[in-house]
Amino acid sequence: MSENTGTAKSVATSIVRLIFGIPIIGAMFFLPASTLDYWQAWMWLGTLFIPMIFVLIYLAKNDPSLLERRSRLRETRSEQKLIIVASTLYYLITFLLPGFDKHFGWSAVPAWACIAADVVMLAGYLLFFLVLKTNSYASRVVEVQQGQQVIATGPYALVRHPMYLAMILMMVFSPLALGSSWAMLFSLVLIFLLAARIKNEEELLLTELKGYREYTQKTRYRLFPGVW
Repeated sequence: MSENTGTAKSVATSIVRLIFGIPIIGAMFFLPASTLDYWQAWMWLGTLFIPMIFVLIYLAKNDPSLLERRSRLRETRSEQKLIIVASTLYYLITFLLPGFDKHFGWSAVPAWACIAADVVMLAGYLLFFLVLKTNSYASRVVEVQQGQQVIATGPYALVRHPMYLAMILMMVFSPLALGSSWAMLFSLVLIFLLAARIKNEEELLLTELKGYREYTQKTRYRLFPGVW
């Protein structure tokens, strides 16, 4: 397969995932809620998927090789496979529970708190995009690629894994944006899942990515500045 063919395939894969992802995730919100009159869900979808469309266009034009890396889903390390399984269960509960909360009226989250959570989520996605612009080797799977170098600038000067920090901002605040305080309590599980992923990932980076050990001495914190 030629490089151009591989690039076109990865772009097409990203577009298909986005097209099908919107109704699938929407169904996970609206079916448990048993109604389309769920403004928090509509706002959540717009807050994340509208920027995603523009980022997809940007990457397709400016960094299609990164799209190819982001299209990979198969982990090769057994520890990461277990974390992915646990993460899948986490996402299912996190996306389904707010709809049931809406249907049964378990939570009473004020509108301003939902909107504030959407703002935090959008900030998280902007951080995610900044990571992609800074690090063209930001693969979806844990691996060290040929020619990969340590990135120590931009958000990587703040923490060693800024993409995971962005994911926390987006996902932990998603239930609150969807109007569910109960689901937000469960969403904190993501922090522990990502901490486990980071510890296993750094074992690989320390042994296979030249200069990473020196980078850890310069940028001390993995995920939260001043904490860990």
